[in-house]
Amino acid sequence: MNWKQPKVYAVKHKDEATRAASRSGGIFTALSDQVLSNGGVVYGCVLTDKFDAVHIRADNEEDRNRMRGSKYIQSKLGDTFKSVRADLDAQKSVLFSGTSCQVAGLKKYLGKEYKNLLCVDIVCHGVPSPKVWKEYLYWQEKKHKSKIVKVDFRNKKDYGWRAHKETLICENGKSVDSTVFTTLFYGHGILRPSCYECPYKSVMHPGDITIADYWGIEKAAPEFDDNKGVSLVLVNSEMGALILNSVKKSIQWKETRLEDSMQSPLKSPFPEPTNRKNLWRDFSTKNFEFIAKKYGEYGLMNKLKRGVRKLTRKLSK
Repeated sequence: MNWKQPKVYAVKHKDEATRAASRSGGIFTALSDQVLSNGGVVYGCVLTDKFDAVHIRADNEEDRNRMRGSKYIQSKLGDTFKSVRADLDAQKSVLFSGTSCQVAGLKKYLGKEYKNLLCVDIVCHGVPSPKVWKEYLYWQEKKHKSKIVKVDFRNKKDYGWRAHKETLICENGKSVDSTVFTTLFYGHGILRPSCYECPYKSVMHPGDITIADYWGIEKAAPEFDDNKGVSLVLVNSEMGALILNSVKKSIQWKETRLEDSMQSPLKSPFPEPTNRKNLWRDFSTKNFEFIAKKYGEYGLMNKLKRGVRKLTRKLSK
């Protein structure tokens, strides 16, 4: 049974290499290490060689490490729920991670409480269209005349934790930095319709623990703010409190105020953009270059507009 209001923490993994390999502060690694060390299994999202997001089962660190990092696309669950139930019935400790709707779906499927199940959900901005993602990759491959072999949705290593810039590595060795898909994603026009009515865009979540980037850390705990990544951790249940307490030896942590942690997805669903119908009409009739320029802020004219906006903000200060 989840609490009526979560306890809130800022968390950083003590191991700098672990934090560097994570997109925020490394809390997922700390939690999953605890489960794996007790002979348990971890379920989470990875990217395939074809850059589809799928859930897999991991009983070792190597497979678990594939779950690190951001994937701003819809994850395919397949038979994951069936596999989770089999592990639970075999008395294995199970950590299931996913979006709040995936956690809620798992609990509905199971139909009863399991003391050996830990659910970790993420603060989700929304789930974008897989079709747009595929068309974006195809456009980049065509533009750079090379197959894409690696994707980093948020290049923390080169640009820092706060930057939201995707990096694509091509087969010919070329590295491509872009913000086109990021811009489309945060414009909300490519999200699933159900995301505009999401019941989990609040502080109440179905997971035992909810994790996210700690946006606003400079106010909540400025001593934690080094642009290397800090995890926001919402503890929603007694199970969540027990597991967090068990990993405190491997993390730096500080309890913070909920009001200092209220990023947009913790308040309400994002409204459907007024240009969404136009975007999808254009997507079905135009090429992706058109979509990138009109909705993804791609191209010289958009670059000039961004420069003007930046200069205007500076002059107004």
